[in-house]
Amino acid sequence: MCRREGLKLFLKGERCYSDKCAIERRNYPPGAHGQARTRFSEFAIRLREKQKVKRIYGMLEKQFAHYFEMAERMPGITGENLLVLLERRLDNVVYRLGFASSLAQARQLVRHGHFEVAGKVVTIPSYLLEVNQVVSINEKSRTKKVIVEAIELAQRRGVPPWMTLEREQFRGALRSLPARGDLTMPVSEKLIVEHYSR
Repeated sequence: MCRREGLKLFLKGERCYSDKCAIERRNYPPGAHGQARTRFSEFAIRLREKQKVKRIYGMLEKQFAHYFEMAERMPGITGENLLVLLERRLDNVVYRLGFASSLAQARQLVRHGHFEVAGKVVTIPSYLLEVNQVVSINEKSRTKKVIVEAIELAQRRGVPPWMTLEREQFRGALRSLPARGDLTMPVSEKLIVEHYSR
């Protein structure tokens, strides 16, 4: 997927930081014609941008389209609303806080009931967090090998400025909603809006 999009999506946890990363080995699209020069149409450029964001957040088409509809109904700029909604997802917050080494792992850990939101166990990865809602690791899960390893790996990655992390207490929270300038992903949300508006 990283090779298809032409950039690191950090889908494989620690592997993405090593020489084993697929894009480090073969930095061209997969397939027989991957190394051929291709000219993209306007539609293809917009589609690729949508697919890139979809893959960064690990979502299926129907779910992503639902988030776009929600973003359209909200006041403000639709593209920015979409990215903020995706950043508020519980699985994404767990990953950003460093409690999981990849988004896929974060989703699985949430599904298995290892995290609490405001003191209650939540097993829905798409749960949208509000500002200042605290996400914490269950008492029993704090010694799990995958979580301990993820926390060690996350120290290299750091925590986004719109989140607070108390590593010793195994908890963190959304301090504020991220501004567009805070999101450093190489994404052009305008192209996604154009894709759905055609």
